[in-house]
Amino acid sequence: MNKRNSSLRDVKARQKAPLVTPTDLKAAATKDIAGALNAILADMFALYLKTKNFHWHMSGPHFRDYHLLLDEQADQIYAMTDPMAERIRKLGGTTMRSIGHIARTQRLLDNDAEYVQPLDMLAELCDDNKTLAAALRGAHDVCDEHRDIASASLIEVSIDETERRTWFLVESSRQGDPTGH
Repeated sequence: MNKRNSSLRDVKARQKAPLVTPTDLKAAATKDIAGALNAILADMFALYLKTKNFHWHMSGPHFRDYHLLLDEQADQIYAMTDPMAERIRKLGGTTMRSIGHIARTQRLLDNDAEYVQPLDMLAELCDDNKTLAAALRGAHDVCDEHRDIASASLIEVSIDETERRTWFLVESSRQGDPTGH
């Protein structure tokens, strides 16, 4: 009986223990890096939802091309979230827990407008991707400061993907002359 009570106490103590993951990084480093990555994660979720919103509400003569472009970009953004969240956990940090947590942390602005012109959608997403790339560079600086090469590497891939989305949005919204050039 005594052994059972002791075992039960151990289980309860483990359940209340913080989510600690072994790392050779100092506590201050993991706090700084997890904070920077969580802000990035919140921005990724905000950008994902805005991209899907514009995908769902696209209209006009380029509907099919823009609709498919934004669906592809949303999938890519969403695919970036899990490795980012898992990196935060590998450092011993905790990640976004709810839509409210994301809303409190995100730096990208939502767009709840009933109607947005297609080219305005592309321009807004382009600006948001540029903002995300800049934030990723800032988080990379935090990782460099603490010599967290793995997080920096993940961020570098995210920057490249974000810049690719920006490039596609710019080229897709470019206005040609009457000859199509």
